[in-house]
Amino acid sequence: MGQPAPDALPALALGIDLGGTKIAAGVVDAAGRILGRGHRPTRPREGWEAVVGRMIEAGEEALAEASAGVDDLLGVGVGSPGPVNPQTGVVVEAANLYFKDVPVVRALYRHYRRPTYLEHDARAAALGEYRYGAGRGAANLVFVTVSTGIGAGIVLDGRLVQGSHFSAGELGHTVVVPEGPLCTCGQRGCLEAVASGTGIANLAREAMERGEAPVLRELAGGDPEGVDARLVAEAVRRGDPGCREVLDQATFHLGMALAGVVNLIDCDRIVIGGGVAKMGELLFEPVRRTVTACVVATARNVQIIPAALGPDAGILGAAALAFTPPQLTPGS
Repeated sequence: MGQPAPDALPALALGIDLGGTKIAAGVVDAAGRILGRGHRPTRPREGWEAVVGRMIEAGEEALAEASAGVDDLLGVGVGSPGPVNPQTGVVVEAANLYFKDVPVVRALYRHYRRPTYLEHDARAAALGEYRYGAGRGAANLVFVTVSTGIGAGIVLDGRLVQGSHFSAGELGHTVVVPEGPLCTCGQRGCLEAVASGTGIANLAREAMERGEAPVLRELAGGDPEGVDARLVAEAVRRGDPGCREVLDQATFHLGMALAGVVNLIDCDRIVIGGGVAKMGELLFEPVRRTVTACVVATARNVQIIPAALGPDAGILGAAALAFTPPQLTPGS
């Protein structure tokens, strides 16, 4: 009797999470296991061709760790800051990368010769949580990342929502405080300006300088530059009145924005990730309370829970683009 054939390698995909400071790549199987990883610094000031070169280096490192080759890949997926055009595979503009009209998919395809897909990083992370993380089992999911900025991804009936102009999910640029703080987008009073980690730190810093946040001043050693959202949360836990007001306002505005999303699309689950979500119930309890109070009666059972995948959401979501490709033409 002949020897049995060796087990075939499982179907694999390469997911690349492109960030402003670092590139993370992972070889992922269909069950969402990361079999090999690679990392490189982004160094965007060196130009987009150099950045793409480091994306390839990170991918090759991940393939080597997974003992896999390019021929084992179903495809390659990339999550990038945006706006991006998944149809053309172009990063239209990404200020933190100094990218403008960069053909990322075409450049990667020249190396890998495998179907290659591009998606906005927040939407890619939403797909990762939906398929492998805290969104598993949800019919309609909203994933929100609250960190330096605020972004969102929406999955309805199993399909990632991209929008007519590939800009669906820009929740952070919903104006919630007319004539409020200036946002990086140029508008005033965006959700991102008052409820992101950056926005919370800026508002707490102003409270400290007005003498309204004595605990924060002590924790920061009197240095405004030492204030971040993590320190604000610690000051709240220690009873700081100024930081309490800042966080109350931030969670209220986030809850109101999410209530509007729930009323609009009737999702059954909201997953919140990002650095600010590490505040735990300081964030989740008031957000849940506001959403419950402001949605229609039939939507009050919407789940609002922490993300499960942490920094791997971007890798897993990018890889998922290759396992469940959107109705778009892969790069070539």
